[in-house]
Amino acid sequence: MIKAAVVASILGGASAFAPSFGVAPTRSALQVKQDFLEAEPYWDQKTVPVNTAKAKAPHVGKVVSNKRIVGPKATGETCHIIIDHNGELPYWEGQSFGVIADGAREKDGKPHSVRLYSIAASRYGDDMSGKTTALCVRRATYWCPELQADDPAKKGICSNFICDAAPGDSMKLTGPSGKVMLLPEDKPETDIIMVATGTGIAPYRSFIRRLFVEETPAAAAYKGLAWLFLGVANSDALLYDDEWQESKSKFPDNLRLDYALSREQSNSKGGKMYIQDKVEEYSDEIFNRLDSGAHIYFCGLKGMMPGIQDMLKGVCEGKGIEYDEWLKGLKSKKQWHVEVY
Repeated sequence: MIKAAVVASILGGASAFAPSFGVAPTRSALQVKQDFLEAEPYWDQKTVPVNTAKAKAPHVGKVVSNKRIVGPKATGETCHIIIDHNGELPYWEGQSFGVIADGAREKDGKPHSVRLYSIAASRYGDDMSGKTTALCVRRATYWCPELQADDPAKKGICSNFICDAAPGDSMKLTGPSGKVMLLPEDKPETDIIMVATGTGIAPYRSFIRRLFVEETPAAAAYKGLAWLFLGVANSDALLYDDEWQESKSKFPDNLRLDYALSREQSNSKGGKMYIQDKVEEYSDEIFNRLDSGAHIYFCGLKGMMPGIQDMLKGVCEGKGIEYDEWLKGLKSKKQWHVEVY
């Protein structure tokens, strides 16, 4: 997930187009418990790693694989990139890594700036070794109406660098950074409501792998509901759907999925179905769960938030709730998590 200001055609999503990295292994398929990278106790956030590698001394990882994960009718290209950090860059679910593209800026010859991407793997990595990480990145391009083609001069430097990377290529990483999106693992009964647009799905993949795929202490203890809302353009733009469906089949009482497909579905007013419309359909249940201590997470394009906040404000008005006080209460109890770009 890129957090730099990206270009016009970033809207849209990516899909679970049966990528060859496939469905994540289920707990029963794992041979070794994932417990060797845990805090003591596992939920204690005092030891969350932050800024182990800095821009002036980045960690140089190696690309393990880079796979397109969108269908042919998706708008744009999104890739799942696995990077080997040799266990030297530990991180927690909900954090981000910075990437520094190779080369130099044309305007002044200085190195490219760090661009932050939410991590799309648990701390154990897709191979469960604790030595790899994964990013979910959409190639940022700009459609020029005059050229009637993508303008290469305006493409996103870092996203294209990542999406073009081949196995064996080096990739400079910084971080990990951020504590805003961490899971409240000290309360395993907590409901987790995850709202994403496009590649904003990245941190939720790390959550779901930790809670429903791996043999972690957090998975063993979790008794709440993890509820994922994902907004993308169409069915070909659904990210990691094969993995979600596999986990849901194993844990039907603890994982729910709802998709907003703006080019295929209509909302209650007959317009396009955007993420705020899908969330609004379940507003009564969501508000009840929040009143009971649920945490709600938002990740994706920053343009998603005004529509969501307007919707939530309207729901509050209908319930006779003062929106600003309601939101202040969620923030004070650390139930409100936002990471948009």
